[in-house]
Amino acid sequence: MTRYQAVRLSPGLTLISVILLTTVAAAQTKVEGFISEKSGSTITLQMPDATTITVLITDTTRVAQREGLVRKKTMSRAVLVTGLQITVEGTENDLNQLVANSVTYSKDDLEKARAIQAGVSTTKAQAKQHEAELQRQNAELQAQNARLEAEAAKVAANKTAIEEAHRRFGQLGEFSILDELTIFYGNSKTAIDPKYESQLLALCEKAKSAKGYRIQVKGYASASGSVAVNQKLSQQRAEKVTNFVLQQGHIPLVNMLTAGAMGESHQVANSDKAGASEAENRRVVVRILQNKGIAGT
Repeated sequence: MTRYQAVRLSPGLTLISVILLTTVAAAQTKVEGFISEKSGSTITLQMPDATTITVLITDTTRVAQREGLVRKKTMSRAVLVTGLQITVEGTENDLNQLVANSVTYSKDDLEKARAIQAGVSTTKAQAKQHEAELQRQNAELQAQNARLEAEAAKVAANKTAIEEAHRRFGQLGEFSILDELTIFYGNSKTAIDPKYESQLLALCEKAKSAKGYRIQVKGYASASGSVAVNQKLSQQRAEKVTNFVLQQGHIPLVNMLTAGAMGESHQVANSDKAGASEAENRRVVVRILQNKGIAGT
C-alpha cells in the first residue's frame, strides 16, 4: 500500500531527507469501510467497491468514537461489531495486513450496527424456535404414521385370517359336523327365546374344546307371507344368534362363518303352511363345524 509522489525540494532540505520523509508519509494508509467479519484480533473490512482488506488490531491500536468535528472519545475494542462503518489508519505488514494505529467511528454508525446485530439475533432465535417446532411436529407425525401403520397391519392381518378361514371352510365337504342346535321362533318373531340361551352357551363351550372349529349360523322362515319379508326375517334371526354367540358365548370373530339368510328355502317336508311343520320352518340352525384336515379325519 506504499504510495510515492513527486515533491519539490525546499531550501535547506537535502534529497535524502526528502526521500525519507516522503517514504514515511506514504507508508501510512487510511481506509473506510464496513466490518464484514471479526475473528479475534483480525477484522475483515469491506470497501465501497466490494473489495476487502484484512485489518489487524493490536494492543497499541486506539479505538475512538468521533464526537463533533475534532473531539474523539477512546473506547474499548468490544465496540467493533460487524456492520459498523469505521475509518482505519495504519501501516501494511509483510502479510498484506493493515496494522491499525487507530480506528474511529461515529456514534450514529455504532447505533445502526447494534440495531442490525439485535435484528440478526432475533431472527436467529426465531429461526431456531421455528426449527424446533418443525422437529416436534415431524416427530409427532412420524409417531402418528407408525400408529396408523400398526393399525392397518392389524386390520389386514385380521382380514387375511377371516378370508383364509372362509376359503378353507367355505365348502361343506371340508367339514365334519360335531354338533348342532335348532332354535325355533313364533310367527314374525326374531328375538331368541330365553330357553335356548343356555343351550347356545353350552354349544359355544363345546366348540372351544375342538381343534380347528367354526360356528355356522343359518336362518330360515316359513313360506307364509311375502318372499321379501321372509328373507328379512331369516336374516334378522341369523344375525341375532350370531351376535349372541360372539358376545355371550365369547367366540372369536375368526371362528365364525358368515351368517346365512336362507329365507323360504329348505322348507321342511310336508309343509302345509298351517300345521306344525310351518312352525318348524321358522328356525335358526347353529352348527359346530370342524375342518377335516386339521382334525385328521
